Order: sequence, then C-alpha cells, then structure tokens
Amino acid sequence: MIILMNSSKTLDFQQKAGISKHTIPELIKDADHLVKELRKLSTTEFSKLLKTSEKLTKLNVERYANWQTYMKESNAKQALMAFRGDIYSGLELDNYKIKDINFAQKHLRILSGLYGILRPLNLIQPYRLEMATKLATARGKNMYDFWGTKINEILRVLLKQEKSGTLVNLCSMEYFNVIKSDLLDAKVITPAFKEFRDGSYRFVTLYAKKARGMMCNYIIRNQLKAANDLKAFDVEGYQFNKKISSDKEWVFIRGE
Repeated sequence: MIILMNSSKTLDFQQKAGISKHTIPELIKDADHLVKELRKLSTTEFSKLLKTSEKLTKLNVERYANWQTYMKESNAKQALMAFRGDIYSGLELDNYKIKDINFAQKHLRILSGLYGILRPLNLIQPYRLEMATKLATARGKNMYDFWGTKINEILRVLLKQEKSGTLVNLCSMEYFNVIKSDLLDAKVITPAFKEFRDGSYRFVTLYAKKARGMMCNYIIRNQLKAANDLKAFDVEGYQFNKKISSDKEWVFIRGE
C-alpha cells in the first residue's frame, strides 16, 4: 500500500530535523530546470504568478537565487520534517521512532510542485511553488504539463514493486490532478472526511485537511499494509460509513 500526500506552503527550516539519515529527490534535475525558469521572472512577474505579497515575493526570490542542486544538512531538510500546515498537523512526528520513519520512507510519497514527488527523507530547500501554478515552460503552459507522466511512471513502478497495487490518495484535488490514475494499473482509494452540520454530513476543508494527516499518521504508526485496515480508523471520533462510501471513495464521518 502506497500513501500519497501533498506538500504544504508552510515550511519549518528553523527547527532541526532530529535525524541525519537523508536521501536525494529523484527528479532533482527537473526541479533545477524549474528554478532556472523562475529566476528569469521579474519581481512583478513572480508576484503575479505565485500570488504572493511584497514580503513573500522578496523572500521567495531570494530562496530561488540561493537554491542549489547540491544539498546537505546545512542548507536543506528532510521533506517530512520540513512541511507544516493543516495536513501535517495531523502527524505525530515528535513521537516517531526509527521504525515509523523507515515505514514512511517505504510507503509514503509527497507530491510537490517543485520536486514532483518526494520520499519523506528526501532533502529539500525552502521554496514556494504550488502544483496549480501556471508557469509556462518548454513542456507546456502549467505544472501539469511540465510533469506530464513522469510522476505517474515513478508511482506505477513503485506500486508494482510494492505488490499490493493499492494507492491511498490523501492529496488535495489540486495535487492529485497531476496523476493519471487510469494509467497506474492500481486500485486508488480516496478517503473523504465529513462533519455533521445542520442535519447532514458535509465536507469542511480545515477539518478534512487535518484528518488526511491523521489518516497518514494512523497508517504509519500502525504499520498498515492492507487497505481494509483503514476502515478501523477512529481517531478523534471519525468512523467509516459504508452506506455513503463507494469502491473508490471511502467516507469517514463524525458528529451526531
């Protein structure tokens, strides 16, 4: 079983990772190509493209000016420890033991606008580039065109090696849109999290984001390898609801 999450705009490069083990992103050459394209932009173009304030624009222009393909612990950090935000608040990283890290390294992949696809211990440098960004390159008009089927091919090989043939999609739609799931030759399960509001179960973005992180954490901490084991997920009151679920979308509800 392979878990798929998306990266986050919020980063933490102040606190040390607490682990020295690391790997290098598989698509680092593609990331370098994107950085070179971004360096061509004027400050105004950069701000318009990434929709950033003057302060954030200045910060990220500097980040890309300093970005290097050669990464080490002094100028980079492991992806799983660097990303923050609502999704990552559902992870209990401070409680992870080496067996949890090793399981995540094998079974978790993180989609990134700049790096394409990351393993948890891949070193990354500070950046801002979402998957829906309309950055024109020689490969097309946006990031989906740029990545094409490269991410798909990595996942397809990984799923084949992993043998279960099951992908658990815990990504936002913006990121999962880069995947051509019909080409994966795998079963794709998308957990959905809903809250009871005004007489019905509804999707609430903030809670759903955190729940996706909690689901990922649940899989890692319990070393789950069979998809059906996900149905036992009961963190913070969520319960699997068979009635409103489908083969592809497994709905977890809480409230009344």
